[in-house]
Amino acid sequence: MHLTSYHLPENQALSEAYLRNFAAVSERFDYDYQQSACWRERADSLDRSAQPRASRSGVIQALVSFNRRMGNAPQALANIEKLADDRALVVSGGQQAGLFTGQLLVIYKAITLLQAAREASEQLRRPVIPVFWIAGEDHDFDEVNHIYTLTPGMEIERIRLEARHNVRTSVSRRKIAPEEWEAVLTQLEAGLMDTEFKPGLMAKLREITACSATLVECFGRLMAWLFGEQGLVLLDSDDPELRAQEGPMFRLLIEENGRLNQSLIEGRKAVERLGFEPQSEIKEGQANLFVFAGEERLLLHRTPEGFTDKREAHFFTAQQLLELADREPQRLSNNVMTRPLMQEFLFPVLGTVLGPGEIAYWALTREAFHHFGMKVPIVIPRMEVTLIEGTLQKHMNKFELSLDDIRLRFDEKKEEWLSAQDTLQLKERFAEVKTGFADRYRPLLEVVASINPGLKKLGETNLLKILEQIDFLEARSTDAFQSKFEAAIRQMDRVRLSLFPMGRPQERVYNIFAYLNKYGDSWLKELAGAPLNRDGYHKLCYF
Repeated sequence: MHLTSYHLPENQALSEAYLRNFAAVSERFDYDYQQSACWRERADSLDRSAQPRASRSGVIQALVSFNRRMGNAPQALANIEKLADDRALVVSGGQQAGLFTGQLLVIYKAITLLQAAREASEQLRRPVIPVFWIAGEDHDFDEVNHIYTLTPGMEIERIRLEARHNVRTSVSRRKIAPEEWEAVLTQLEAGLMDTEFKPGLMAKLREITACSATLVECFGRLMAWLFGEQGLVLLDSDDPELRAQEGPMFRLLIEENGRLNQSLIEGRKAVERLGFEPQSEIKEGQANLFVFAGEERLLLHRTPEGFTDKREAHFFTAQQLLELADREPQRLSNNVMTRPLMQEFLFPVLGTVLGPGEIAYWALTREAFHHFGMKVPIVIPRMEVTLIEGTLQKHMNKFELSLDDIRLRFDEKKEEWLSAQDTLQLKERFAEVKTGFADRYRPLLEVVASINPGLKKLGETNLLKILEQIDFLEARSTDAFQSKFEAAIRQMDRVRLSLFPMGRPQERVYNIFAYLNKYGDSWLKELAGAPLNRDGYHKLCYF
């Protein structure tokens, strides 16, 4: 396995600027990730900070409890215990709990966490713990309940976990029945090719799903299996034990809710002044908090009288929410704008690993961080990777296809290749025949029209029919010719479907299990053991 760099432009303009032209967005962040001194600068700031903090012992106890339930490795549990050291820092990052770990990008985020924590610890000579934040409080089940795989028949297959009910509750609280697990396991097993690794992988998946009542539990156990030995600590944002530690911060977010919202609006305006489209729509009256009413997770809006949901079916005074923060913090939940603040309250966050969209979100939060006496931690761009298997390399060389060719002009390149194989020049010959025939036939139409004007229309219809028959023969001849190159066309299509499925980067579509099934996990461990790369470029990983 070896890595090379490739410039894959980000769809998010602000994130592209963060990676390529930090000066253009520097005012939205407190640290320059490209500067090697940023680790020390941020650590010194945290050491001096008097910002509000959660109980360190309470957080440790919640993490130990959750990670033991997930079957996490001794190395991860040892890392949790290191948090008792006042000098310990955290590198954090997270994702929703996707089916069977979700998209490949989730794996790369975990790897970046491990790499960054390792580098920072070596430079600072103090404990730096990688913490993966599972966004179990999110309620968008349709976003996390499926994966895509490429079948041997060259089709992109969607494997979907069906929902039994449509209550807007957190993913952590949505139960998955054994028969629902079995349905997706059966579909996955049928789509994976038979390899030496397949029996073990399927046995592991069945073992994990058998003891997982929710997607979060399955996700957590899989991530512990993949990365626990490398010390990755797991956290469920909707874990009741952890929520019990968050009450004081929820109280601040409620008491300062108007100022919080104004800070975010200021952040939005600042992003717009820099010429970027804000990643999130931020308006007056947003509370940036959710509340659970029964099982349902409701987004709150602030009114002069208090707080209500969108349908105005539930109403809370500020005092009622403060009582929830003190007595039942499990009923409160963050949104995308307050989650960074809660993360900072729970941990001394040295840096946070973010994808392109998340970087754009966090650019809105600087004023909110400062309002609560905090700074935006070091923003560490998530590793971006495209896996290129050996057979794909051969096909790319055979057809002289670059990554840009596949991404930007694949159909054109395929047509060019096919045209180059056409030594018979069928297209030109048929065009010549049709033009020559029509040129010789039209004078005849004038002759028959002089005999009887009605014959001209009949002749024109006859001409069209003859040309249609020539077109039909051309199409059949072209199909017969291309069938000689059917294997080559399939090879070219496989390259595109493997590297840019559905016109998107591979890491945003496919799941890791197809690659674990083919190659085992040695490549994954090698990737995780590589040093942190700061150049901000997409990586091509050649097997």
